[in-house]
Amino acid sequence: MRRKRFTSMNVVPFIDIVLVLLVIVLATASFATKNQLSINLPTSSSETKEKPKQIVIAIDKQGNYTYNGQDISLADMTQKLSILDPTSDAISLYTDEAADFKYFVSVIDILKNKKFEKISIVTKSE
Repeated sequence: MRRKRFTSMNVVPFIDIVLVLLVIVLATASFATKNQLSINLPTSSSETKEKPKQIVIAIDKQGNYTYNGQDISLADMTQKLSILDPTSDAISLYTDEAADFKYFVSVIDILKNKKFEKISIVTKSE
């Protein structure tokens, strides 16, 4: 009896093994994220929740800034933004289409340095 010459390899069993290993890794990874401490927080009768602020910043075509409708300099805006909570307070940024891009970038740079998470760049629909 003559043997066949080995010219190719059957990869189907290899793929089956890899898929089984992938299922095992994915199943154990989902359980690993659920191993967190379960903490029951105490209750208080004087609980007060501060509502997040909605801040409107506008830039006109001459590069003038307004903060909630009041004219403001860039330095004063930086001070006002530093007292806000960057994780909950929302910023809406209105920029005139004829304004230089550098004014927009300066405000975005301040917001990025303060690590604001909720920034909306407002545009009009066509």
